[in-house]
Amino acid sequence: MVTAVRYLGPNWYASVMGTAALALGGAALGVDGLRELFVGVWALSLLHLVVLLAARALHWGHHPDQARAHLRDPAMAPFYGCLSMALLAVGGGALALGRDWIGEPAAVALDTVLFVAGTAVGLAAAVAVPYLMAVRHRVEAGQATPVWLLPLVAPMVSAALGPRLVPYLPPGQPRATLLYGCFALFGLSLLATLLMLTLVFARLVTVGPLPLALTPTVFLVLGPLGQSTTAVGAFADLAPGVVPAPYAAGFGLLAVLYGVPVMGFALLWLALAVAHVVRARRHGMRFAMTWWAFTFPVGTCVTGAAALGRHTGLAVYDWLAVGLYALLVAGWLAAAAGTVRGLVSGELLAGPRPAAVAPRPVTGRTTSGAAR
Repeated sequence: MVTAVRYLGPNWYASVMGTAALALGGAALGVDGLRELFVGVWALSLLHLVVLLAARALHWGHHPDQARAHLRDPAMAPFYGCLSMALLAVGGGALALGRDWIGEPAAVALDTVLFVAGTAVGLAAAVAVPYLMAVRHRVEAGQATPVWLLPLVAPMVSAALGPRLVPYLPPGQPRATLLYGCFALFGLSLLATLLMLTLVFARLVTVGPLPLALTPTVFLVLGPLGQSTTAVGAFADLAPGVVPAPYAAGFGLLAVLYGVPVMGFALLWLALAVAHVVRARRHGMRFAMTWWAFTFPVGTCVTGAAALGRHTGLAVYDWLAVGLYALLVAGWLAAAAGTVRGLVSGELLAGPRPAAVAPRPVTGRTTSGAAR
């Protein structure tokens, strides 16, 4: 077991995120007849998180050299944002679904612990990873990939899921502080993501398509778009009675005036991402752990579309959420099946293979590291 986890990187937390997104997206649809199924999916994500945390603890305890190598690798270091998002997603699912199984008091306690831990890790990653990229990694703009967004998106997940805890705090200052704090996390993540997104888009249109194994990561751009739309919807849901009336109404306006155009851009990017993946499949793209990018980002668009359905009253957004959820299910099934096959064969936990041809240094590390 100790040897098996030597190459277990932080990118594996994306599989927890994807499973939790499947549960949260289902809860957002509000289909009562399937609620027990979604609770079961959440329980699976919780079990997955516990097992992975234990395996990663073994990794750090017995292979610190490899753990430090992951931090030094610009292809792997951004995935430390996935630890934060995995904690937050499972915690948010505890209140949305898990309370049916473990009871509300336990769900609140679990969500509180995971929210605090996930937010702390997310803020640390949002500072530490860009710092390492600037002073240690020595990357170039032409080497940008959507993976660079991961540590910057983590605070947005806190912003979207934190408001669930507002009703469980004492009225007055505590509730308002948490809501405004989540709003601050929204701004922090949004502005940082916009800065990085320009590099990612410029790389795609000037350098060309990503390596085949990395092509699914184009879907990662959907994450901040869908999650920010989800967040403003959550602010609008919780603001009445928590913040003064003018600001509560302002949150309601923000949910629509921000969410509608951003969801429009998300659909545009979804079409672009699908086109890139279709091209990559035609060129021989095989399964890699990057396929989990088909899950969590799409899940955020499901919850974002559901939020727009609530606040606009338009049925088209409810149907959009259903359609996106179908895409999420397909992505999860593909990623989960490939992961199980890779674990059974031992390929996913094996060391990185030497590249067949000499690529550019960062691209080579990205393909071998992030793909596993």
